[in-house]
Amino acid sequence: MTADHPLPSDRARDLVAGAYDTHVHVAPDVMERRIDDVTLARRFAGVGLAGFVLKSHYVPTAERAEVVRGVVPGVEALGALTLNGSVGGLNPVAVEIAGRQGARVVWLPTVDCANERAGVSSLPPGATLPMWAALQSELAAQGIAAPAIEVVDDAGRIVPALHEVLAVIARHDMVLATGHLSGTDIVAAVDAAAAAGVRRIIVTHPEFTSQQLDVDTQRRLAGRGALLERCFTTAYTRKVPWEVLFEHIREVGPEHSILSSDLGQPFNPPVEDGLALLADRLLGAGFTGDEVRTMAVTNSRRVLGR
Repeated sequence: MTADHPLPSDRARDLVAGAYDTHVHVAPDVMERRIDDVTLARRFAGVGLAGFVLKSHYVPTAERAEVVRGVVPGVEALGALTLNGSVGGLNPVAVEIAGRQGARVVWLPTVDCANERAGVSSLPPGATLPMWAALQSELAAQGIAAPAIEVVDDAGRIVPALHEVLAVIARHDMVLATGHLSGTDIVAAVDAAAAAGVRRIIVTHPEFTSQQLDVDTQRRLAGRGALLERCFTTAYTRKVPWEVLFEHIREVGPEHSILSSDLGQPFNPPVEDGLALLADRLLGAGFTGDEVRTMAVTNSRRVLGR
């Protein structure tokens, strides 16, 4: 143990070598973070990881990623965009600019989606509150919170703005991640994305408290070509039992899962340890080394086009 955090095994380190962590939250950010992006790139190089996707709930990160790649060659920092109120919500112009700058991932709304507005109140006892929840409360108290963003209308149809966004994502061959939408909205968005020609889709932490996708829904999404994201922090911060995460992977199939850390919070383990720590948990639950490597390395590289 170090600073109350577990250390990954050498076997786990070897199994995730060459992987991309597709979901990290690091500085600079509007919230306190454990590490900055340049230092993280150097630590990734030290443990044999290929790269990471810089996620912010509030700002585009493609420019940052390009700077990091120049400073730390050999580790690929990749940019992203999250379609919350700070970038205009379902804004095809923001997606087009991000695509031209080389961003690889576009998250649908997270902290500003209609579904998430009720999500924090449903956290199980003992779960760690997301850091963004405090910021959202502060913004709301100041009267400057963004309106809740809907991706479907009252009849359950995809809103026109999302159709425009999906067309841009498809044109730039970026990855669509489903953000913090509800289960029914995720299904509608993935169906629309597949119809629009989006080839790379990640269902964002389906076990998270504001998603809680059942196995049948996860299987349906996998059937549309989507990868189900298994985040280290979702179980580590007690938002869901580890056994639920493992069972979902078994029921849907490791070939349809992708591992990520969702790390960067100052109270959680080091970001560069996240994939390996998750690998150790999976190995302890009976998953094979080949299954772990498929989820961590093969699928992360494939979905990012690496």
